[in-house]
Amino acid sequence: MTDSSAPPPSEQSITEPPGGPIGKPRSVGLTILVAIVTFGFWTWIWSYWNGEELKIYRRDGLGGAAFLLFTIFIYPVTFFLMANEVEKMYVDAGEEPRITTMWGLWFLLPLIGNIIWYVRIQKALNDFWQARGGTTSPGLA
Repeated sequence: MTDSSAPPPSEQSITEPPGGPIGKPRSVGLTILVAIVTFGFWTWIWSYWNGEELKIYRRDGLGGAAFLLFTIFIYPVTFFLMANEVEKMYVDAGEEPRITTMWGLWFLLPLIGNIIWYVRIQKALNDFWQARGGTTSPGLA
């Protein structure tokens, strides 16, 4: 007699994909320019978007609303939390993190520290999203 039951699903079909929808690469220079023109208010939107994209992709994390609140009320905390989320994203993907939580210490160096931190975070995010099929011509939003 033959067994007409279907074969059991493979392990690959049982496990979830490594992440959710990828985030959007953003232009480093354009974001810095808009942040300057808006006297820093653009950083609130940037923090919200990136926090939300990290949470959606990793299916874990603080999310956009929490990052927005931290950015508005306790700005230096954002430096550590965002770096930590990006570091975890790389580790979860089995890759060497391009940034670590300790990068948050850049807030101690006024202005130039903010720029160095932002450039490193955004480049790490852009590289990660682009390696997974994100656009190679990043914009602002």
